[in-house]
Amino acid sequence: MARLFSTFFLSICCVISLFATNSAPASTQMKIDKITGQLANPWGMTLIDNKHILVTLRAGQLVQISLSSGIATPVGNLPDIVSKGQGGLLDILYHKGEVFLCYSAPQSGRNTATSVLRARLNNNQLTDRKQIFTSNFSDSNGYHFGCRMVIKNETLYLSVGERNERDTAQDGTLHSGAIIGISLSDNMPLTPARPDWAAGILSKGHRNPQGMAIHPDTQEIWVHEHGPRGGDEINIFTAGANYGWPITSFGREYYGAKIGKGITSAPGITDPVWHWTPSIAPSGMAFYTGDMFDFKGQLLVGSLKFRSLYLVTLKDNRPSSETVLLKNKIGRIRDVEIAPDGAILLLSDETDGGLYRLSRP
Repeated sequence: MARLFSTFFLSICCVISLFATNSAPASTQMKIDKITGQLANPWGMTLIDNKHILVTLRAGQLVQISLSSGIATPVGNLPDIVSKGQGGLLDILYHKGEVFLCYSAPQSGRNTATSVLRARLNNNQLTDRKQIFTSNFSDSNGYHFGCRMVIKNETLYLSVGERNERDTAQDGTLHSGAIIGISLSDNMPLTPARPDWAAGILSKGHRNPQGMAIHPDTQEIWVHEHGPRGGDEINIFTAGANYGWPITSFGREYYGAKIGKGITSAPGITDPVWHWTPSIAPSGMAFYTGDMFDFKGQLLVGSLKFRSLYLVTLKDNRPSSETVLLKNKIGRIRDVEIAPDGAILLLSDETDGGLYRLSRP
């Protein structure tokens, strides 16, 4: 336990250079500090205030971390969580004194399903717990849970992966491969965007969406998702849209063959606004809203595969180019958050991972 929840602030820091694939729009140096001691496979984070942040660990732990001291305090009274493969305790949101957890919950037999718990945080305990969503599709495999959340206009938007059962992403009766909407006023799923879809389903055709963020100016919800061998996508959410998987994809099967008919666009399918081929394995996403760097309004995306942070530059509120800000410095970047002072907070999803802060030297 002492190794997992270190109670001291790591004072080590270094100055790193930007590694640019295109011309960088800002200073060529950033300082990186590791705020915490070792955290095993941290997955999601959410700011409570300008001094404290909540961080999930995939194995099923939740910690509250002081941004000044690095002290990580365990939070108790969590739901039953199954940590298997890519599943476990995944994303988290803090909203008006409440905590929303997205995790893989046990179902019948050995199955698990993407679920959401709503609770209050009192003295580092979760109280008044309510399970407000469980996907109606469960599986025994440990793949493609999705599990990213944003809140807009008192509606919780949740991404649900297709659990590596690709055809379910086109089945409107299943929550699999979808964006789900839940009203926070009554914890009920929204009316589906299409009459032949199950309650709460607002879009379909997603593979494994692990990034969601709200554009600060347009208020659009942006979603990115993992493709197979290539074909990672950024999509802009529209209620009623079908984003194509597995009918369309820029990727290929892992053994090299085309997926389906090998097409990237089709009638009735909403195309991505950006894609990565080869895959970068994107995870976590945030629009930069601070003043510390001159990235204002641009998009930051973590990369698991290339252990990098990508800056996606926008033109007319759509992606136009990208720059790699750091590479192979902290490991697999799982999540991105913007601190109140404009620093960039990153989670390194490694067995010896942690919470990092990027700032000016």
